[in-house]
Amino acid sequence: MPRSPRRFFALTLLLVGLVAITGCSASASNSAAGSLVTAPVPNAFEHVHGLGADPLTGETYAATHHGVWLVPTGVLADSYLAGAPRPDTTQPIQIAGLAQDTMGFTVAGPGQLLASGHPDPTKPSDLALPNLGLISSTDGAKSWTALSLAGETDFHDLDAVALEDGTLRVYGYDAGAGAIAVSDDSGLTWSSGAVLALRDLAADPSQADRLYATTADGLMMSTDAGRTFALMVGAPALLLVDVVETDTDTQLVGIDPNGAVWRQTADTWTQTGTTSRTPEAFTVVGGPSPWLLVADAAGIAASDDGGVTWTSLISLAD
Repeated sequence: MPRSPRRFFALTLLLVGLVAITGCSASASNSAAGSLVTAPVPNAFEHVHGLGADPLTGETYAATHHGVWLVPTGVLADSYLAGAPRPDTTQPIQIAGLAQDTMGFTVAGPGQLLASGHPDPTKPSDLALPNLGLISSTDGAKSWTALSLAGETDFHDLDAVALEDGTLRVYGYDAGAGAIAVSDDSGLTWSSGAVLALRDLAADPSQADRLYATTADGLMMSTDAGRTFALMVGAPALLLVDVVETDTDTQLVGIDPNGAVWRQTADTWTQTGTTSRTPEAFTVVGGPSPWLLVADAAGIAASDDGGVTWTSLISLAD
């Protein structure tokens, strides 16, 4: 298998990410100068649907009910490849002033974002109503291009893994149909997968046919590219889940409705930390010492010790 987007990001950003999370200051990135705006109203940054980071630029993103926002990031030696969260800036930045309802979101690979949801109701756009289908950005969410299903589909979750021929397999959760949709040509055409009510999905970058889903019945796994799922006996009742590759294996990391962080090693689940709040979005950066990003009602925070301690990146507290 080619190196996955998550693995690539882990290798390029892990070390500086750990330094930044513990408080090392860096100069602010100006990679999107002139196309970013601060929050127009105090509560414009709300309800985070997804988190992700671009291995090409180092930028970290929060996809929300009012557009895609730049999470405060720093750079090391003025190199965008060294971008990492920094704790000394706490204001999110709305990219290009776009307030589209970005329901599904993922960093598909270096320099490419995929999203879905509903267009910005206040601005003219070439994007279709009422549902965006699958859209793509190659300029850091400053502009978007329709790829497929325009006007038809509202994906509430998205993930992508690289296939052996270099194309992407894209998994989406079609909210209208209540079903998994699968594309093996980078999101241009789709086939139908299992019907199930899920909160979150995560693809395994080391095995493209393996897909995980959190449901009211428990954590479920598919080994046939989302066509069928089976309950993972013994797993905690996770709300959100992600797959992380280390130097030696692939592990699951998840967070339950109470904010407890769980990690699977072999067949054993261990609680490693907690946020003590209900999470809205969650992602993991892999590598020998993974670090976590969590969004909840208090804002966005990062942890490099499995959730034992947290550094606030965006604070929404009064």
